[in-house]
Amino acid sequence: MSDHVEKRTDHEIPSLGLYNIHNIYWNLTPAELYEEALFNGEGIISRDGPLVVSTGKYTGRSPKDKFIVKDATTENTVDWGEVNQPISPEVFDKMLTKVQAYLQNREVYVLDAYAGTDETYRLPVRIVTEYAWHNMFARNMFVRIEDRKALKSFVPEFSVISAPNFQGIPEIDGLNSEAFILVNFSKKIVLVGGTQYAGEIKKSIFSIMNYLLPQKNVMPMHCSANVGKDGDTALFFGLSGTGKTTLSADPERALIGDDEHGWSENGVFNFEGGCYAKVIRLSKEAEPAIYRTTHMYGTILENVVVDEQSRFVDLNDGRLTENTRASYPITHLDNIVPESRAGHPKNIVFLTADAFGVLPPLSRLTPEQTMYQFLLGYTAKVAGTERGVTEPQATFSTCFGAPFMPLHPSEYAKLLGKKIEEHNVTCWLVNTGWTGGPYGVGERISIKHTRALLSAALSHALDDVAFENDPVFGLAVPTSCPGVPAEVLQPRNTWQDKEAYDEKAAELARRFKENFKVYEAHVSEAVKKAGPVI
Repeated sequence: MSDHVEKRTDHEIPSLGLYNIHNIYWNLTPAELYEEALFNGEGIISRDGPLVVSTGKYTGRSPKDKFIVKDATTENTVDWGEVNQPISPEVFDKMLTKVQAYLQNREVYVLDAYAGTDETYRLPVRIVTEYAWHNMFARNMFVRIEDRKALKSFVPEFSVISAPNFQGIPEIDGLNSEAFILVNFSKKIVLVGGTQYAGEIKKSIFSIMNYLLPQKNVMPMHCSANVGKDGDTALFFGLSGTGKTTLSADPERALIGDDEHGWSENGVFNFEGGCYAKVIRLSKEAEPAIYRTTHMYGTILENVVVDEQSRFVDLNDGRLTENTRASYPITHLDNIVPESRAGHPKNIVFLTADAFGVLPPLSRLTPEQTMYQFLLGYTAKVAGTERGVTEPQATFSTCFGAPFMPLHPSEYAKLLGKKIEEHNVTCWLVNTGWTGGPYGVGERISIKHTRALLSAALSHALDDVAFENDPVFGLAVPTSCPGVPAEVLQPRNTWQDKEAYDEKAAELARRFKENFKVYEAHVSEAVKKAGPVI
């Protein structure tokens, strides 16, 4: 009981200007956060134990509402534009003052944790939330500190203040909507308001890591990672919905992490202590490990439909959003790397959900093609990941994570290229999108086939297989693979209308060329020529 009371003695956080707080709940356990969330009416418990919550209007990230403070620290370092939108220090200060005033006489929940499992490069973070379930989400997603003595001496380097019920006024506050995600690198504070979507908390810290780590010669990556029984690490780059979480949860390989990693001179390390998986129409047979987490205590189910009487959840029901999510500690999975770190990668996989249906399900990349595809970052935005996206849309997201990259893309590309060359890494492009036709005509590539192709690539089963160059994209495509029909390997063979395929392939090739123009001044002639042939 004494420890229980101790967590509730502080009533202000002077370092963040938070005074006259009614109650501050410091570093609560999952059980305590469950109790708080239920008492506050923030969610309900499903039949098997997960906490089920709704995020209301905002069921995905809101990139147009994210801003970085433009000041002496960031003016000449951030790659300003549509992704990294500037906001003045004065606007930030005004919003901070409003949020500080709003939180007076309210209860807040505080988590002290780390971003990063490598002690040399981890970032101490403090997450202050208006909702108990947001604090539980942060507890799942960041690297937890279980030692109570260590928590007493904890000093954060960056802090996030999340007040979802405080809404901005665009015409007065200089924002784009009532929602706002404001990052201040000088004051080392992130403000999140007007949106209940918890993903904004984790992705704001990811953006900070992406800004800080390259200065230390560490490559921050929007990727999942696992390691084989022989100690061979593999990285899987891709935007949400392309299969990072699903494909890295491989029963034959131990999971390092599912979404965010760093690559230092020591090897690969996870930024997080949990996973944030899409669960819409999750298959018990195809994805058993992730499916099990949706029936476990400690998991948060976001926007998953649940029967309030029986408490059964329906993972196939997308009436709230296609972006239904499960947040769970990585320890919910059996086959993991306990320390969430491993050696330098042997293989890198770029995942793309090709809505045109013309890219091969697997192809091997040259070093120049690797740089080309990394900078291009082609995929389809999958329904629900961002507000307003209701069906797959072709998009180009540099470094397979443009929304979270504050620096110029060339900074990340040069650092990745240097590490790939230094460690002699083999790189692959995997299409988890459509085959037999574009979206609306063809069908998603079988996850069974994708797993078989990846298994063959990572286990060296393709080392002695002949490869053929795709005539349009110049990609090296295997002519055979165990467990995969030969006709599946060449996408043109899966289309009934070959002329329609040729037209779609040419259309995508033109898009590649057009979208790569902005990077041509930053790459070699060999990389420029690594794109498709028109």
